[in-house]
Amino acid sequence: MRRLVRLIPSAFPRRKQRSPVQRLRRMTVLSLTLGLVLAWIGPLGSLSDVGGESRLPLLVVGVPGLVIFSVLYMRILEAAVAGTSARGEIVASAVVAVVLLLTQDGGAPWTWGLLGPAWASGAVLLMGRYATIAATAGAIAVGVLLAPPGADTDPGFDLGFGDAFLPPYPEGVWPALGAYIGVSVAAPWANRFQLWFWRVVRTAEEGKEAQARLAVTEERLRFSRDLHDLVGHSLSAIAVKSEVAAKLSGVDAARAAGEMDEVRTLARQTLKEIRAAVRGYRTVDLAAELRAMTAVLEAGGIRCTLETPRDQVPEGVATLLAWVVREGTTNVLRHSSATWCRIAITLREGVAVLEMANDGVSGVDGRGGTGLVGLSERVAAIGGTVTAGPGGPGEFGLRATVPLEGE
Repeated sequence: MRRLVRLIPSAFPRRKQRSPVQRLRRMTVLSLTLGLVLAWIGPLGSLSDVGGESRLPLLVVGVPGLVIFSVLYMRILEAAVAGTSARGEIVASAVVAVVLLLTQDGGAPWTWGLLGPAWASGAVLLMGRYATIAATAGAIAVGVLLAPPGADTDPGFDLGFGDAFLPPYPEGVWPALGAYIGVSVAAPWANRFQLWFWRVVRTAEEGKEAQARLAVTEERLRFSRDLHDLVGHSLSAIAVKSEVAAKLSGVDAARAAGEMDEVRTLARQTLKEIRAAVRGYRTVDLAAELRAMTAVLEAGGIRCTLETPRDQVPEGVATLLAWVVREGTTNVLRHSSATWCRIAITLREGVAVLEMANDGVSGVDGRGGTGLVGLSERVAAIGGTVTAGPGGPGEFGLRATVPLEGE
C-alpha cells in the first residue's frame, strides 16, 4: 500500500505530516468538544418525543440557538488552547443556554438540561479551581431548576448501542438526578485535565526553545569575549607603538622604523590568531550535528535511522559532512513529505561517503534545494562530489563523497 501511495502523481501531493506537538494540539481540541456533544445530544435525542405543534419552538428557537451556542463554545475553546481570554463569549453562551432552557420544553435534565454541563465544560477552561467549582454547581442548579426531572426518568433517546451502553433508569427521580449530577461534574473536570495536559506539553516545548536560544546567546557571548581577549591587547600595543613611531619619525628615523617593524609583526600575529579562532568556531562536531539533525527529523514526525563509522572522521572532512547533513535535513523538512529518512556515513578506500535517503519525493524530477549547489562547489574544491536525485519509487537520495586526504 505504501508503494502505491508513493506512485501517486505530483498533481495530488501528500499532506505535510504534523509534528507530535501539532498532533497533540489537534487531539486536545477534538477532546475538548465534549461540551458540544452534550449540547446537541440531549435536544436532538428528545425529538422522538416531540410532535405536532410542540416541534415549532425547537425549529424556530432551539436549532438556531444551538448553532449560536456552538460558535461561542468553539471561540472559548480556541481561546483556552491559545492561552487568551474570552469572557464575553462565556457570558454570551450562558445567556443563550438560559434562553433555550426557558423557551424549550425539556421534560427532564437529560434533554435540554444538558446545556448546563455543556456550558460549564467550556467556561471552566478559562477559570480557576474555585471558579470551576462554582460554575459547575451553578450549571447543575440551572439545569435542574429549568428542566426538572419528571415521572419519566429515562433519558428519552437511544444512541444505538443497546441497553448495555445506556440502560433505562429505574423508576423514580433520584437515580436519574444522581446520574445527571455525575455527568455534570465529570465533563468540566475532564476538560480541565485535558487542557492542563496540553499546557504542560506546550510549556515543555517552550522550555526547549528557550534553552536553544540561551545556548545561542551564550555562544555569542563566548565568541565576543574570546575575540576581545585576542584583539584587545594586540590593538592596544599596535596603537602605542604607532604613536611612538610617529613621535620618533622626525628625531630618530632608525628607531621609528624599528617600532613600525614591531607593529607589522604584531598585526600579522593578531591576524593569525583571529583566523585560528574563527576556524575553531567554524569547526562542527559531526557526532553532535548528526544527533541534532536526527532529533529535528523525528520532531517533524519523520522516522530516522543513523549509521556512523567506528573510526573517527578527520576534522576537516567531518565539518564538511556536517554541513551536507544540515542542508540535506533542511531539504527533507521543507521540500518533501517524507515519513522516514536514513543517514549513513562510511569510510572506505581513502574516502568518506555520506548517504541520505527518504521517501518524500514531492515532484517528478525530485530535485533538492538550491543550497546543494553551493555545497557541491565546496566539496568539488577538495576533489569530492555531491549527487542528488530520485532513487527507488518515491524515494530521494543525497550522496557526498569526500577524499580523506583532500581536507
